Amino acid sequence: MNAPGLIISAPASGTGKTTLMLGLLRAFSQQGLTVQPFKSGPDYIDPAFHRAASGRASVNLDSWAMPKGMIAQHLSAAADADLVLAEGSMGLFDGVAVKGETGNGASADVSEMTGWPVVLVVDVSGQAQSAAATAKGFASFNPNVKLAGVVLNRVASPRHEALTRVGMEAMGIEVLGALPRKREIEMPERHLGLVQAQEQEGLQRILDAAAAFVSEHVDLERLREVAQACQLSPGDTPLITPPGQRIALAQDDAFSFVYPHLVRAWRAAGAEIIPFSPLADQAPDDSADICWLPGGYPELHAGKIASAANFRAALQKFATTRPVHGECGGYMAMGEALIDKEGTRHQMAGLLGLVTSYAKRKMHLGYRQAELAKPMPGFAAGKQLRGHEFHYSTILDQPDAPLACVRDANGAEVPETGSVRGSASGTFFHLITEANT
Repeated sequence: MNAPGLIISAPASGTGKTTLMLGLLRAFSQQGLTVQPFKSGPDYIDPAFHRAASGRASVNLDSWAMPKGMIAQHLSAAADADLVLAEGSMGLFDGVAVKGETGNGASADVSEMTGWPVVLVVDVSGQAQSAAATAKGFASFNPNVKLAGVVLNRVASPRHEALTRVGMEAMGIEVLGALPRKREIEMPERHLGLVQAQEQEGLQRILDAAAAFVSEHVDLERLREVAQACQLSPGDTPLITPPGQRIALAQDDAFSFVYPHLVRAWRAAGAEIIPFSPLADQAPDDSADICWLPGGYPELHAGKIASAANFRAALQKFATTRPVHGECGGYMAMGEALIDKEGTRHQMAGLLGLVTSYAKRKMHLGYRQAELAKPMPGFAAGKQLRGHEFHYSTILDQPDAPLACVRDANGAEVPETGSVRGSASGTFFHLITEANT
């Protein structure tokens, strides 16, 4: 893979890196370039926006969960690209305390492995020359992570920009662009992050506006000049074991959080993906040998799921002879009931006894290490898995046998063990890969 790349990162969350990333993807694509997006970390919302902006599937690169060979293999997605753009997560050096497969999950790990320089998006609200001190600290924090330059964001005026540039110049930091305040192109947020791409009204218009905005205020030609080729050669790594040969995969606004690299790996291993929509009251294809219910926002569609009698009956019938597995929202939909934030109880599929509630929100967030106590589709009992959990639901009842012993990134046990009953199983964590360490 010879395409030069950059990592779009920031000192912290909420500084505007997603707006810059999407604007760059669309702007370069409009120039006729083939731009391959990546996402650092376990995020499953941003990649859908990347795809909408670039026309190409975005791939997660996760240093905590993925061995180096898997990260190298994922880079093959950029084999025919002209340019690579990888969006970071949180702040550039933010990760967990205990190292995982190849790092602590920080975006800086990806930069260090690949050699892609970092474009740091700095929110300069309320400061001018002082912003250079932040940028200088990030430039020197790890000598193996190269800072290509900065894009100033939320610039108040030409004078503000000029003063900020003076500070950056004094520190030897190149300013690649300066974005004035422009709230109308920022994406709406929900409790798990951005509203999903497929739900965003007028998304193409917003992406075009972001591209025009970024093109006007960022030196796109210079960005291409500072991008560098990847120093990590794409390699082969053992394929992720698909959970079946023919996989009925729920896909709609309630069930959309499945990692693109998983689906890609299943297909590469010869599996066939057969999508269906529970919200449209569709049944999983009867020719499938496994049904997989991803996470999403079932709590926002609980009434519709509860009234989908054909889906529920077909899923119950499917589970009498073949495995059904759910992740997070899919797991909740397999349970006995889901209570929404207003306290209304909605009947779910009843394959498991799980009862969850959003009446009292409690955030569950972080990487997960799981040792399976029982087999689940694609993995035997005893297998070690790595994944990520992010939800606000509370368990009211979980009467079935635990599926796994689950620990956080620091090794502390968590009570969200998942559960299993007959051929039905589920977890609150989203599977990323089988663990090597």
